[in-house]
Amino acid sequence: MKTWRSALLPILLAVAGTASAQANDYRRHYAEQWPLSLSSAQSGAYRVVLEPAIYRRAGRADLGDLQVFNAAGQALPSALLAPDQPLAQPPVQRELPWFALPPLAEAQRNDLQLLTERDTDGRVRRVEARVGSGAVANGQGGWLIDGSVLGQQPVAALVLDWVDSGQPLQAQVQVDASDDLQHWRAVSRDVPLVDLQRAGKRLLQRRLQVDGNARYLRVLPQGEARLPTLRSVLAELPPAPATVPWEWLSLQPTAAGKGEYTFELDGRFPVSKADVASTDNSLVQWTLYSRDDANAEWQRRSAPWIAYQVQQGAPGQRQQSAAQSLAGPWRDRYWKLVASPVETATAPTLRLGYQPEVMVFLSQGAAPYALAVGSATARRAEAPIAVLIEELRQRNDPAWQPTLARLEGAPETLAGAAALEPQRDWKAWLLWALLGLGVLVVGGLAVSLLRQRPAPSA
Repeated sequence: MKTWRSALLPILLAVAGTASAQANDYRRHYAEQWPLSLSSAQSGAYRVVLEPAIYRRAGRADLGDLQVFNAAGQALPSALLAPDQPLAQPPVQRELPWFALPPLAEAQRNDLQLLTERDTDGRVRRVEARVGSGAVANGQGGWLIDGSVLGQQPVAALVLDWVDSGQPLQAQVQVDASDDLQHWRAVSRDVPLVDLQRAGKRLLQRRLQVDGNARYLRVLPQGEARLPTLRSVLAELPPAPATVPWEWLSLQPTAAGKGEYTFELDGRFPVSKADVASTDNSLVQWTLYSRDDANAEWQRRSAPWIAYQVQQGAPGQRQQSAAQSLAGPWRDRYWKLVASPVETATAPTLRLGYQPEVMVFLSQGAAPYALAVGSATARRAEAPIAVLIEELRQRNDPAWQPTLARLEGAPETLAGAAALEPQRDWKAWLLWALLGLGVLVVGGLAVSLLRQRPAPSA
C-alpha cells in the first residue's frame, strides 16, 4: 500500500500545482490586454466604452472573454452593459401647484370631500374641503398637489421644500393618487420626512417616491407628528435617455450571384441597424440574413424593405432611404443581402450600425488596471453591476454614474492568437486517468486482501 501511495502523491501534487499556476497567471489564457487610464483615481466603479479593436479581437459571441484585472492579476467584478445603461441624465424638475388640507383625525380622512374649481384643462384653481360627518380639527393637516399640469408625463418623485423653523422634524407621511379627486389609491406609506441640525450640519430627507401617473396627489401625515410649513413642491420627472452615437461599418461583398450578396464582418460588433448604399441611383427591395458559422443555416434578420438612393441637384447631394432597425443586437460573422428584383445595377455596400457597449467594473486592489480580451478557454463571471448602479442612484443621486476609464495606448500582446484556438481539456483527461488508476489501486488492494485470507479450518 505504501508503494501505491508513493506513486500517486507526486502525480496529484503536479496536477494541483499546474492548475494553481494557470489560475494565477491569466496571461496564458488571453490574446492581449489594454492598459486603462482612469479619469479619477478615487472611484469605486469605472466604465470603459468598447472600441472597435476590442470587438475585432474578442472570440466569444457574447463577449464573455473580456475581463478586467488589477496589478496583482486578480479578476475584478465586472459586467458588460448596454450603451446607455451606466449613463444617467439629471432628472427634470417642474414646480407644481399645491393646496393645504384641513387638519383631520385619522378616521375622517376617507370622509373628506374636496370641492374644487378647475379650468378646462383640469387644473385646480381653488379647493374647498368639507367633512361629511362633522369636522374635528384636532388632527393633522396635509397637502393636495395638482399634477394635471404635467399631462401624461409620469412622476418619479415629489421634492418638498418647507420653511426652516429651527425645530427638529421627524415625521411619517402617506402618499395617495387620484385621477378625479374622489377615488384615491395608495402610492406609499410610512415615508419619512426628516430635517435635523447639529453642529452646523443638516440632515434632510424631503423626497417622496411616486413612480407613476396621476393627475392629483395628496400627502397626509401619519401619527401625531406635526408637518412643517410648506413652501413649494417640485415634481421630479424621469430623465431623458442618454444619447449614444451610432457607429457604422461598411462592408463590400465577398461573393455575389443571382441577386444574393454575402459579406463577412471582422468582429463581434452588436449590430442593431442595417442600411444599403450604392454608387448609382437605385431602387431595390432587400432582405437581410446572417449566421455565425459558414456552414450554418441563414437566419432572417429583417423583413423585406425598399432601399433607394437618388441623385439630387449638385454632385454629392443624394436622397436615400432610412436605415432599418433590427431585432438584435446580432454579433454574427456572416451576412447576406437578397435582392428583389434579382437584377441590380451595381453590387451594394452593406452598412451595419451599432452602439458601443460599456464594460463596468469595481476597483479592487492596486492599479494599474487592464482589460484583457480574446480567449477560447477563459470566461468572465458576470457580476450584478446593474443592481449596484440602481441601488447607488436610489440612495445617493439619480444622476450618479461610474467614472470614465479609457483604453490607453497600444495593446500588450499576451498569448496572442494561440489564446483563441480551441484547446483540449487535458486536465479533465488527466483527472479521469487518475480516477481510473484509483479504481485499479482499490481493486488491486481488494484482490491482495482476499489472497491473504487464512484457509478455513477443517
